[in-house]
Order: sequence, then structure tokens, then C-alpha cells
Amino acid sequence: MPNRRDIKKDINSVLGDVLEECYSEMLNHPETNDAKINAIIDEAVDLADDLIARVNSSKKLKSGKEMKTTFHTISEELQDKAISFIEKLNAL
Repeated sequence: MPNRRDIKKDINSVLGDVLEECYSEMLNHPETNDAKINAIIDEAVDLADDLIARVNSSKKLKSGKEMKTTFHTISEELQDKAISFIEKLNAL
């Protein structure tokens, strides 16, 4: 079972990569719409805050099965959202 530290590292790593791609896009293609890229950045930061808060609140869960289910749900949401952020960025 993954622990809180590993889940938090995954969140920071994956969303850090998304932010890096956003900033790279802004620097390498100045003709792109910065407002749309900033919206993606804002969504990614909000998602990171939300997911880390959910990981931190998992301390209140009683059983290991509940924690495993919660961490699995968080990991799936992280992957789905990261893919959607990259797809939005590529569509610009």
C-alpha cells in the first residue's frame, strides 16, 4: 500500500511536469494565448492543493482498506486530470 509521502511526491511530480510544460509553451511559443495557459496553470495548482488536502485528511480513516481505496481514487484522478491538462495545452 502506498503511503502518504509517496502519494504527495507523485502529486508534486506529475503536476510539476504539467506546470513545466505550460511555462515551456509560454516561453517557446509567445504567439499562444497566455490567458488560456494561465487558466491551465491555475487549475493544476488548485488540483494539487485539493489532492494534498485529501491525502492529509486520510489520517482520519480507520482501516487500511479505506486508505487504500482513497489513495487509489486520488491516483486515478491525478492521472486523468494530468492527461486532460496536457491535451488542453496541446490543443492551443
